[in-house]
Amino acid sequence: MQSAVVTTGGDRIRWVEFPGPGPARVYLHGLGATAPAYFAAGAVHPLLAGRRSLLVDLLGHGHSDRPEAFPYTLEAHADALAEALEAAGAAGPAGAELIAHSMGGAVAVVLAARHPHLVSRLVLVDANLDPVEPVRGTAGSSGIATYTEEEFLAGGWAEVRDRVGAHWWSTMRLAGRTALYRSAVHLAAGTVPTMRELLLNLKVPRTFLLPAADAPLAGAEELRAAGVRVVAVPDCGHNIMLDNPEGFAEATARALADDAV
Repeated sequence: MQSAVVTTGGDRIRWVEFPGPGPARVYLHGLGATAPAYFAAGAVHPLLAGRRSLLVDLLGHGHSDRPEAFPYTLEAHADALAEALEAAGAAGPAGAELIAHSMGGAVAVVLAARHPHLVSRLVLVDANLDPVEPVRGTAGSSGIATYTEEEFLAGGWAEVRDRVGAHWWSTMRLAGRTALYRSAVHLAAGTVPTMRELLLNLKVPRTFLLPAADAPLAGAEELRAAGVRVVAVPDCGHNIMLDNPEGFAEATARALADDAV
C-alpha cells in the first residue's frame, strides 16, 4: 500500500497500486466506500489490466487517515487528492485517467476543474452531478444530510447503519463518522457552479456510465451536446462495477479508447 501526506497536519491518503506503464489510471470510490473493495476486480479485468492503476481511498474513508479538522467539502477532497497524485507522480505529462463512482465522480469533476493538468480523461460511474434535497429516512447523502453533525455523531449514524444494509455498511463503517457526515452533507449540497455545469465545460474526453434501468439520464442531451458520452450499462444498479463486472469493463475500456471530446 502506498501513501502521501496531503494536509499541513500530516494526514495521509493511501492507495493500492498495480504496476504498469502510464499514464496512470486512478479509481475513486463513492460515499462510505473504499476503492480496493469496489474496483480491484475491474482494474485487473483483461480489458483494463496492464496499466499503472491507483485504487485511492479519499480522506476519511477506507485506509486513508480520518482527520477531524478536515472540512470534507468536494473541493477539499479534490485538493487533497491532487496532492496525492502529485506525490505519486501519477499524472505524468498528460494527466491521469480517472474512473470514479458516485461521490468519487463528483470529486473527479471538481479535481479536473481545479487542477486540469492532473486529468486527461474522465469515466464517471453513475456519479453525482446535481444537488439533492435532504430526505429523512433515506440512505446515502440525502438521508445523512437531514441530521445536524451533533445528532449524527450522537446516534444518527446507527440509524443510517440500519438503513444502508450489511453490504454498504461493511465499508461505510471504515469511514470516520465526522468524515462520513461532512462528506455526505457537502455532496448533497453540491458545488457552485454545480458538478454538472463544471462537467459541461471541461475540455477532456468524458464518459458517463449509468444503469440501463435508470435511463434516460436527466440532462443527457445537454451532456451529449457538450461532448460527454452517455452510456447505459445493462443488468446493474448503482454499483455498476460490482453488479455487472463484464459490462463495466467493456464500457470503461471503450471510454478509455475514445479520443473524442
